[in-house]
Amino acid sequence: MENNEKNETKNESENQNSENINALDEICKGACMGMDAIHFILEKVDNNDLREYLQKDYEKYNKIKEEIEEIYPEYNDGKPHETSALNKARTWYGIEMKTLTDDTTSKLAELLLQGINMGIIEGRRILNKKEIDNTVNEIVSEYVSMQEMSMEVLKKYL
Repeated sequence: MENNEKNETKNESENQNSENINALDEICKGACMGMDAIHFILEKVDNNDLREYLQKDYEKYNKIKEEIEEIYPEYNDGKPHETSALNKARTWYGIEMKTLTDDTTSKLAELLLQGINMGIIEGRRILNKKEIDNTVNEIVSEYVSMQEMSMEVLKKYL
């Protein structure tokens, strides 16, 4: 019986570690996608207030990415997942196509809001699982809160 209990505890620990790694990977990818989108959109922004806000948002995403890179070795020997070159190209292409005939501030805010909404959904799903440790939970919560705040700010540009 003791062996079974040890195995169950070990499996639970491995499962939580796996959940922590998955959560960190997903949030890192989300932060990278946010940085990519802002980078591609900034060249189209002519509203100075929006430009300044997006530059600050970019730094917030970068801070979250750095936090993940700092704690990731506690869970895994590798590096956190980032967006692939293909996904970066898709993001760029999508922005280019969707702003070909309309690159107004309203359209740029709309595109950003669509991406942010996907990030909030993914972050909330991770938080609702509650199988991650406190450190990872704090980073995911920070990411979700940042995105929810961004959503509120960007709405005024629609």
